Amino acid sequence: MNDLDGKCNIYPLDVRNLLCSEIDTPEDLAIVSSRLKEIESRTVYIAFATGILHSGHLSLIKKARRLGKLIIGVLSDEAVASFKRFPLVSYVDRKAMFENITGVYKVVEQKTLSFRENLEHYKPDIVVHGDDWLTGFQKPVRDEVVSILASYGGRLVEFPYSKDERYEKLEALARSDLAMPDVRRGRLRKLLGMNKLVTAMEAHDGLTGLIVENTVSYQDGGAKQFDAMWVSSLCDSTAKGKPDIELVDMTSRFRTIEDIVEVTTKPIIFDGDTGGIPEHFVYTVRTLERLGVSMIIIEDKTGLKKNSLFGTEVKQTQDTIENFSEKIRAGKKAQKTKEFMICARIESLILEQGLDDALTRAFAFVKAGADAVMMHSRKKEPDEIFAFLEKFREQDKITPIVLVPTSYNSITEEEFKSRGANIIIYANHLMRAAVPAFQNTAQTILANHRSLECDKFLMPFKEIIRLIPEEA
Repeated sequence: MNDLDGKCNIYPLDVRNLLCSEIDTPEDLAIVSSRLKEIESRTVYIAFATGILHSGHLSLIKKARRLGKLIIGVLSDEAVASFKRFPLVSYVDRKAMFENITGVYKVVEQKTLSFRENLEHYKPDIVVHGDDWLTGFQKPVRDEVVSILASYGGRLVEFPYSKDERYEKLEALARSDLAMPDVRRGRLRKLLGMNKLVTAMEAHDGLTGLIVENTVSYQDGGAKQFDAMWVSSLCDSTAKGKPDIELVDMTSRFRTIEDIVEVTTKPIIFDGDTGGIPEHFVYTVRTLERLGVSMIIIEDKTGLKKNSLFGTEVKQTQDTIENFSEKIRAGKKAQKTKEFMICARIESLILEQGLDDALTRAFAFVKAGADAVMMHSRKKEPDEIFAFLEKFREQDKITPIVLVPTSYNSITEEEFKSRGANIIIYANHLMRAAVPAFQNTAQTILANHRSLECDKFLMPFKEIIRLIPEEA
């Protein structure tokens, strides 16, 4: 029957609850008529995340519509972004698309991957879904749906999931669109507009970019992944065996970005060090825009760059508020698009200048046009960061705040968000993970005069190759 479905006129015949009944008397007719009215008012719920309707979706809608009055739940942009690629088509447009399908009774928003809120509100008699969630990360969502339906007598109807090479090609086309500079560049602003805490992981070449792009953690029926990539000056220099003193020029760093954007789709946040002199900074801004980068972060220091990890152990000079503000204004004036963001990184806490100096600079830089501020600290405890968040948010509840919790790493993302942070950057973790692995492998081979002993902690190259998309 599954093989024939869609190829001939097969209709579901529901004989449940006496839909088929013999009528011999007026009383029988009254009973059946009453039951038919109940059937006609029966509601069916189905949820969609897609922004591209294909024949598989339309076939499922057609089947669901025959079972009752069809309510379609359209997943919010945030819900879609949480478990798959960022939606190319916004929730508003996706909702309108489903509203224009003949026979759809109602279209509503489903704010999360969980069906609970909508099921408890609308109490549909039937939920329709493909059978792809019988296993895998969505199984807990299915289990929750079954439990909720059982609580009020609803039921679940599952149809075979449509797998077709044409659908895979459509998905590949959508990924290609997401990788385009004009589409990628504005996605960071859109994520922030969802009232979402954005997480970014460091990437320093195409392979680490693919790891950030594709790593997913399945939790409680949902899926968590990184929202963006951080192209760090420190890691870019380290990957080239160079000191982190702005020795690697911008041309080389732009090449790193090109390697990453060729194989990924997620927004990129670029570590711009001090930004250089204003006359050079304006060209950096324009080049990053063309490459599709979403944000540059520049720090308010002058002279030869010294990594902030050293704090006051080495001589570091903080720029004046006036000079740095002028650099921000020059960068904003040079922008060609509205989506690109300039973030001011404030080194006051690193250089032990105190909270008041940090706040004064933050408000001044926002006034100069900064789209976001980054507060940096190298202390193990987050007290000074929490103090900054509290004081800044008393006066400014809108400007995004970026944090890099490398030192104060015991605090969860949820707590940072509750205190007013917007972007969390994991600034150098893939590089720090790679170097010990490289050293251990080299040492093991030297010690044993062969490579057998290190096989147990090496990934087979076939698995590494699977990370690389064929179209790349």
